[in-house]
Amino acid sequence: MGKIICCGLGPGDPDLMSVRAAREVRGARHIAFFRKKGHPGQARRIVEGMLAEGAIEYPMEYPVTTEVPSDSADYVRLLDGFYDEWAERLVMLASDNDVVVLCEGDPYFYGSFMHLHIRLQGRAEIEVIAGIPGMAGCWNSVGRPIALGDDVVTVLTGTLSEDELVRRMRNSDALVIMKTGRNLDKVRRALASAGRLADAWLIERGTMPGERVVRLSDVDDTDCPYFAIVLVYGEARRMKAAE
Repeated sequence: MGKIICCGLGPGDPDLMSVRAAREVRGARHIAFFRKKGHPGQARRIVEGMLAEGAIEYPMEYPVTTEVPSDSADYVRLLDGFYDEWAERLVMLASDNDVVVLCEGDPYFYGSFMHLHIRLQGRAEIEVIAGIPGMAGCWNSVGRPIALGDDVVTVLTGTLSEDELVRRMRNSDALVIMKTGRNLDKVRRALASAGRLADAWLIERGTMPGERVVRLSDVDDTDCPYFAIVLVYGEARRMKAAE
């Protein structure tokens, strides 16, 4: 009987993958990964050139991404069915072979694999290999410590309401804002209302080809790629408070 091994691939640069994850990827005979229909998928791009000859690939194509509102009943129904189906398929595959599932960043930190992980409990042996979270790759791209001393770091998602974003932005030192994408304009307004916009950085495709690192106040875009994070550094806030 095989097992299902979820490999955290890190923030995007293949060189930032752990030795253990790379070893599992190179030795995999069955390998599954998420992707948008018609696209190669970011996880698959990271491991390009690493797969063994003859490895069988299983693209897990989302039935919907942004075509349907994420808070609609149709979106929930379609995604639930998708995860149910792939949990069943992975269990069947793992009855005879190890199956490696690719996951960007760290699987336990907003990883899509967790929707399968819940459904696989008690049905197959599961191993999860940690990866460097995308936000760590992004703050390294800026080249500044995200927090020092007693700084409190708060991780937010751009999908929160604007009022909730403002409230939480005001009550923390360092900020990591994920799931920006189409929420970038709302995130910018919230940062301005909270008095934090001047300290904010936008990192698009951190550690990947086409990386862009820029102060958010210098960007006029109202949208950004899926792989984008906004950072506010704690040190800058403390230094201003001391002036």
